[in-house]
Amino acid sequence: MLTQADKQQIEGRGMTVAQVEHQLEQIRQGFPFLKLEGAAAVGKGILAEGADQQQQDVEAWEAYKQQGHKVVKFVPASGAASRMFKNMFGFLNADYDKPQTDFEKTFFSDIKHFAFYEALNAKCVENNKKSIDELVADGEYKAVVANLLNADGLNYGQLPKGLLLFHRYDDGIRTPLEEHLVEGALYASSNGESHIHFTVSHDHLELFKQRVAEKKAKYEQKFGIHYDITFSEQKPSTDTIAANPDNTPFRNEDGSLLFRPGGHGALIENLNDIDADVIFIKNIDNVVPDRLKGDTVQWKKVIGGVLVKVQRQVFDYLKLLDSGQYNHAKLEEIIRFVQHVLCCRKSDIKELEDADLVIYLRKKLNRPIRVCGVVKNVGEPGGGPFLAYNQDGTVSPQILESSQIDKSNEAYVKMFTGGTHFNPVDLVCATKDYQGHPFHLPDYVDHNTGFISSKSKNGRQLKALELPGLWNGAMSDWNTVFVEVPLSTFNPVKTVNDLLRETHQ
Repeated sequence: MLTQADKQQIEGRGMTVAQVEHQLEQIRQGFPFLKLEGAAAVGKGILAEGADQQQQDVEAWEAYKQQGHKVVKFVPASGAASRMFKNMFGFLNADYDKPQTDFEKTFFSDIKHFAFYEALNAKCVENNKKSIDELVADGEYKAVVANLLNADGLNYGQLPKGLLLFHRYDDGIRTPLEEHLVEGALYASSNGESHIHFTVSHDHLELFKQRVAEKKAKYEQKFGIHYDITFSEQKPSTDTIAANPDNTPFRNEDGSLLFRPGGHGALIENLNDIDADVIFIKNIDNVVPDRLKGDTVQWKKVIGGVLVKVQRQVFDYLKLLDSGQYNHAKLEEIIRFVQHVLCCRKSDIKELEDADLVIYLRKKLNRPIRVCGVVKNVGEPGGGPFLAYNQDGTVSPQILESSQIDKSNEAYVKMFTGGTHFNPVDLVCATKDYQGHPFHLPDYVDHNTGFISSKSKNGRQLKALELPGLWNGAMSDWNTVFVEVPLSTFNPVKTVNDLLRETHQ
């Protein structure tokens, strides 16, 4: 099926033929659904911290930062904003010229509330010799939208979300990139430095670098810190092969194989390259103006404190196990920690002899740790916190997407739809072991998760293989702690009109 030219193409991407053949097999077979014990809830896998506990967590985090540890803020920012403007592209291509849908009407009635209004107005004047008000008065609504989306206007249809104008301030307008710089200074800086890493697409790398060069000094002066801002791109070796509907390799017009980005799960490789003691992960579009940052900063410190306290206990137990200076009572204490704090259970644990118990406990403790903020479910799309079975028969906390759940299993569907919390992508991670060595993160990926989606290229249907999501299967074998955080910390911008919400004004 694969020619000599194919093999050269594959190896030139840093991949192996065996890898590609395995991907084609996954496309043919699909992925098994996960076996669930139940949705996580407060008291069943989710911590709800009271005021006193929050204060202790914040103090633990502040103390940790004073100890010379390196903290990095990791921001996936490679997506173009095109999906954010799906409705407006629809209007531009519609067979009517005046706003018809509620979405279109809201966009135009509140247009002056967008932070990009002045920049858009200037483009309208430049390209059409009319202001937005004049174009609207003349019924030229589509000219306004064209100036927003097209390359000769603001080009928002092609720019990355991280570089759009989101929030107005007295001293200027900020992009999400800048809001993350501010956040980095407020909770993720240590030793007078704020390390922030953005994963970006190759096409947008120079634009990001340019924006940082323009704005970095302003925020360094504002917060009295030094920024170390780095970038990476998704590696070609993490792309996945595309297939035809009959599962044969999809070929471009020139006969070459088509590879597609493997989804955000591919970023586990980028995360693996980060040298840090603690890494915060948060999506590029989940930012708020300064007046609302208090809750975000507070709760980032809380989950940071939970992480370092859990890690300290894990390290103490691992050192004890390595020393051999333990008795059966101590092993039972460690079992309770694994069951109640890490929420990892093994049904036949009582049958293990002490020697086997030590091997089991050491394996369960010695792995990367993440603390995930989860918010109460208000019907937003996205994955949720669950207790799921692992391949070794244990049950542990996992973040699952709907595609990983067997829709023909009524009990599972009920668990998913009735879940009390969902995942806003609010993670803090510890990726080094108790001896200070970095874990090799790809070793902790569940390669039996992922999904197949239907796409098209130049009018031809294809099957695309998505790798295990970064916070789903790519972190499946991490130790996970869920902490309830308030909904006020979750303010994503999925459509352009979300910028009209009070939380973005």
